[in-house]
Amino acid sequence: MNIFRLAGDLSHLLAIIVLLLKIWKTRSCAGISGKSQILFTVVYVARYLDLFTTYISLYNTVMKMFFLAASGMTVYLMYVKFRATYDHNHDSFRIEFLLIPAAILALLINHSFTVLEILWTFSIYLESVAILPQLFLVSKTGEAETITSHYLFALGSYRALYLINWIYRYATEGHYDWIAIIAGAVQTILYCDFFYLYITKVLKGKKLQLPA
Repeated sequence: MNIFRLAGDLSHLLAIIVLLLKIWKTRSCAGISGKSQILFTVVYVARYLDLFTTYISLYNTVMKMFFLAASGMTVYLMYVKFRATYDHNHDSFRIEFLLIPAAILALLINHSFTVLEILWTFSIYLESVAILPQLFLVSKTGEAETITSHYLFALGSYRALYLINWIYRYATEGHYDWIAIIAGAVQTILYCDFFYLYITKVLKGKKLQLPA
């Protein structure tokens, strides 16, 4: 654990809390991609199956359980409790185009050919592109609510901070995981345009707008 990883974890935690509060307080899922939330749920389930086989620390266990519970709750709110507010028409990204390549890549490129390792690798590949349906939705509608923008910024910051964490660990410990680093870099790059718009517009009190 170092300051960059801790900051990344807290940013990830903040993103999920902001999203849940947004949905619950407004009683609406408007502007949120249910498909991205399904992908993130798949990511957490695939990655955290080691909860049943390996104990690392109380912090690690609690965080994993929170992400699993929160992602499941988000999907429930979007597809069950507040389904009438969910924008099916604009949330039209074909997620099978992300799931299938991630699964194939995990089978071909991994650290070891075991069930848990392949599932972990699959979750890393899938997480790197899981935000695409959300960005696609924002692009189609042409704008994002301020609270949704805060969620996306916190989520993007989490991965960017983890990227710095990996660089720091390589510099101080000689440790690196090239699969996680490459996937993390891809994920961070996907957020770059959004980061720029967030800093230049949202932080100045303007509504984030993108070309449709």
